Amino acid sequence: MTEFRIEHDSMGDVRVPAQAYYGAQTQRAVENFPISGRRLPPQLIHAIGWVKYACAVANRDLGKLAGFKKAPLSPPQIDALLQACREVAEGRFDDQFPVDVYQTGSGTSSNMNANEVIANRAIEISGGDRFAKEKPIHPNDHVNMGQSTNDTFPTAIHVALAREIKEDLIPALQSMHAALAEKAAAWDDIIKIGRTHLMDATPIRLGQEFSGFARQLELSVERAQRALNAVLELPVGGTAVGTGINTHPEFGRRVAAVLAEQLGIPFVEAKNHFEANAQRDGLVECHGELRTIAVTLFNVSNNIRWLGSGPRCGFYEVKLPDLQPGSSIMPGKVNPVLCESMMQVAATVIGHDATITLSGASGGQFQLNIMMPVMGAAAIEDVSIMANVTRVFTERCVKGMEANREACESAVERSLSMVTSLNPYIGYEKAAELAKEAYRTGKTIRQLCEEKQILPPDVLKEVLDPYRMTEPHA
Repeated sequence: MTEFRIEHDSMGDVRVPAQAYYGAQTQRAVENFPISGRRLPPQLIHAIGWVKYACAVANRDLGKLAGFKKAPLSPPQIDALLQACREVAEGRFDDQFPVDVYQTGSGTSSNMNANEVIANRAIEISGGDRFAKEKPIHPNDHVNMGQSTNDTFPTAIHVALAREIKEDLIPALQSMHAALAEKAAAWDDIIKIGRTHLMDATPIRLGQEFSGFARQLELSVERAQRALNAVLELPVGGTAVGTGINTHPEFGRRVAAVLAEQLGIPFVEAKNHFEANAQRDGLVECHGELRTIAVTLFNVSNNIRWLGSGPRCGFYEVKLPDLQPGSSIMPGKVNPVLCESMMQVAATVIGHDATITLSGASGGQFQLNIMMPVMGAAAIEDVSIMANVTRVFTERCVKGMEANREACESAVERSLSMVTSLNPYIGYEKAAELAKEAYRTGKTIRQLCEEKQILPPDVLKEVLDPYRMTEPHA
């Protein structure tokens, strides 16, 4: 058995690994782009498979495959084509997609990679010889029928993102929201000191603080849904430049309908194919929502990290689960590792937003954006890592957190900001003087008020009630 076989394309002969399902154009791309060693995300490969499946269904139902003048396909060949597309969509041929992410800007190399793999696998399924020079099921003529990379590759990016957001990110965010809301309810009676500018502020309940975090996650779910909505319009049907050359007028609508039915996501044909082919504004909008979610995840995890600092010389108002030794030199030290992991993921997403924004703004000239592979890979990676870190953070950190009631409540009486509730009774200036004196003498606001008889004892008790300070009063 030889190590290589010879494949032929419009540029001539190419040596291809003997058993590879891909062909000449894929091999040329492998040789042309030895850039990063990073291949397309598997989610995008699977989405390409789904798009090819939907295109094949549309061409079958429109009579285009059986009626193709040059080389019509028989019913068994059409069935084989559909099966091959499904197998790519199901991930059975991920190892047959070797092209680097940093490739031709339209994604043509990866589109042809898919066309070659699907054609050769369909030939094999239908009983033909996939190594034969003449392809009875052709990568361009049959698999790519009615399509251009310029409309199908961005369609696949939209499909991959929508699936990841719906099936992975939104459930993870919902779970984190529920866990934070549960903590907020359980800790609603624990009074602690608030902080602004990292300085002591007026009292707040720990449950109130965590209700704010929970609301941030609730809003993140809404943002994730908006991110999904931004990629529901599919460019497929525009072919090369948006005109729909070499495809049926109903093709785009039918492909979107098949994808919607198969994946349970309400995809639709783009309203304007010239916009949909040329620009990636929807992808930029989608990632803008993802970036905002990343900002939330960074903020919430960083706040929880601060609240868990200690255990003796920090705030330590929340006890984080002990997950692993935190130091190679300091015995017994435990670090907030999952908070740090989430912050790193968020920083990555925020950084990728600059890549996607720049690519969307400057990569689209006239009828094509030539930055699509890096945009798609970055966005899909971001959804995946945010979903993963959110799930882990929820299960291994949030759910196991415990409130340190003693640490929370012990600081309240010492806070100089307790004086704030005296403003309506003695005015801001006199209250400020009390705060300064309390700081200078080491006494509490309550002690000074009692010594100076600032207010009657019963009034003072009510005014300096920490719980009362955590709610508005008429």
